[in-house]
Amino acid sequence: MRKTLTIGLLASVWSVMACLPVQGQTKDDTDWLSDLRSRIELNGYAQAGYSWNDANGKQTNEYNLKRTLLWAKARITDRWSFLFMHDFSSVVQEYYCDFRVSNDKALTLRLGQFKNSLSLENPMSPTVLELIDVCAQSITYLTGCGSDPLHGVNYGRDLGFLAYGDVLNDHLHYEVALMSGQGINKKDGNNKKDVLAKLDIRPVEGLRLVVSGQKGYGHAIGTAAWNPDIHEGDDYRRDRITGGAEYKFGAFAPSKYKEARPVSIRGEYLTGKDGEVNSQGAYVTACVPVAGALDMIASADWFDRNTKMEYDQTQATLGLQYWFYKKCRLQLQYTRTWSQYQKDYNNLQAQLQVAF
Repeated sequence: MRKTLTIGLLASVWSVMACLPVQGQTKDDTDWLSDLRSRIELNGYAQAGYSWNDANGKQTNEYNLKRTLLWAKARITDRWSFLFMHDFSSVVQEYYCDFRVSNDKALTLRLGQFKNSLSLENPMSPTVLELIDVCAQSITYLTGCGSDPLHGVNYGRDLGFLAYGDVLNDHLHYEVALMSGQGINKKDGNNKKDVLAKLDIRPVEGLRLVVSGQKGYGHAIGTAAWNPDIHEGDDYRRDRITGGAEYKFGAFAPSKYKEARPVSIRGEYLTGKDGEVNSQGAYVTACVPVAGALDMIASADWFDRNTKMEYDQTQATLGLQYWFYKKCRLQLQYTRTWSQYQKDYNNLQAQLQVAF
């Protein structure tokens, strides 16, 4: 942990130093620093807040710091680029190199650690997703974001190789990946790699139709009550399929969340198989600007960890978010959870997001 934190700090300091002027420099130094500044982009965000819930018949309330991410992207040439991302409340999240093969956006190759291709929501940034808990239950479980004791918490990321691009006048985005399947910052637990693929079809402005899939093997790091036949250290089939759609309409500028926000609705169905156990889930989330910089959010989310056992859980969320400056917002959300394997409970959350 100390080593990864040191690497993250060094990368961050170097990026900041590259943006600062130096006294006594020559014209050649000035030109070199100017070129370096133009090639390095520094971004980051933090999300912190408060939560209250009565899960398991016990009321708890706490302040939390969920994410503090900083990343630097360096454009080495017009075809080569590199990104390093660290979460200072967690671990190194991403580090990869991109090489654009084609003269347009038709083919780019990526090698390193990055978000896997599964689902609509997993590749999206938490800074734009509406829910404080970020993703739906099925996405959290099936993409490796967390809640799966067999796979562990990997924040939806993995090590591997990816080919991706945009073709047909940007109406079709594709991704094909060969991943280790073990998750982030880990050696592969077996010699079998996972194949992932995604098609993101954009027939008209504002509409996306997305299908994705994964076929491979997991190496269990723990056990799960809903999958008792897989034990720690076992290799097991780990397959997934997803299909969903998103539609945005109204004024929309991706870089201006506060000034130009669309009405949006997003839904998806996901299914997976771990060994002989099937799981499935679905969600729909809507966000509607109601007045000025204020949005109303509603979401319904259902997930069944084992279709042959009683492991269903359904959640409904209502909330508001207020964009007070560009990518910065305040959120307030209430979630009701109905569960077959634990007592129904309530969750109230508030969160502050600052980003640049």
